Amino acid sequence: MMMIIAEFFVVILKVMWAFVAAGAKWVVPRKEKSVAGQVCVITGAGSGLGRLFAKEFARRGATLVLWDINSQSNEETAEMVRQIYKELDAPPLKAAVGGVEEVPTFQPHVHTYVCDVGKRENVYSTAEQVRREVGEVDILINNAGVVSGHHLLECPDELIERTMVVNCHAHFWTTKAFLPKMLELNHGHIVTVASSLGLFSTAGVEDYCASKFGAIGFHESLSHEIQVSEKDGISMTLVCPYLVDTELFKGCRIRKEIEPFLPPLKPEFCVKQAMRAILTDQPMVCTPRIVYMVNFMKSILPFDAIVCMYRFLGADKCMYPFLAQRKEAMNNNEAKNGI
Repeated sequence: MMMIIAEFFVVILKVMWAFVAAGAKWVVPRKEKSVAGQVCVITGAGSGLGRLFAKEFARRGATLVLWDINSQSNEETAEMVRQIYKELDAPPLKAAVGGVEEVPTFQPHVHTYVCDVGKRENVYSTAEQVRREVGEVDILINNAGVVSGHHLLECPDELIERTMVVNCHAHFWTTKAFLPKMLELNHGHIVTVASSLGLFSTAGVEDYCASKFGAIGFHESLSHEIQVSEKDGISMTLVCPYLVDTELFKGCRIRKEIEPFLPPLKPEFCVKQAMRAILTDQPMVCTPRIVYMVNFMKSILPFDAIVCMYRFLGADKCMYPFLAQRKEAMNNNEAKNGI
């Protein structure tokens, strides 16, 4: 019995120290680690946050492996990355030999793969191809995401399944593809790009919220498993941004009087915050920080109180303008195609 009591007090001390350490990181950020030369896989690299993540890792000299279902947009991201590499590789002054400028040979460290992460076999085969052609993966950014843009009762079943597969199930497959070698080497970093809608939900996007809740549950469980395995060389980072100003949720709005105080996030700001967390091995980052408070309040307040708060903020129906725009766009496309 005395052993249990002693162990309990040790746990309390460790919990208190964890709070102190977490607070210290906010005040005095840890030194960023180097990712130069490391192989980084980014899913959904052809647009949105994925493209910005690619540019940030390129600026730090990582070897990039870009996955996207759209080959054209993926190649556009790759070209941006190659330009960044060229700028980094260019010497301050070009040497002239015999009156002729010598331009250093540049080898772009970026590889593109067309991959539908919603298809398990495609993920595994593409991962094997990456290992053969590029090498073992050091960093995995699970970023690919979709949204159906329909109210539940108007949403076709196949779109619901697609949202769940891409936003949640794909994380299982990419992790199963690359984690074994990370465990063997005791080295790696897995990043889950989720959403604040995986911490607390809203009306009209049931499939998206469910998929992000699932992705966060997967990430947290995997984090515990890695801790249990005592592989201290493998890091996990969960990214939960508030509404990001991209095409994914274009038109989403909270109460107009509140919006100036809580506007949609600029994608660049969101990715810079996420990169800081990744490079300092921070387990979780919510942007903006008020998301931490909202999540805490959701944990302690009764549901009716949450509803009251949502209505005050205009967060209860914030997705309705977005859903209306998507429906109108779909109807216009059907009319143009004569459907």
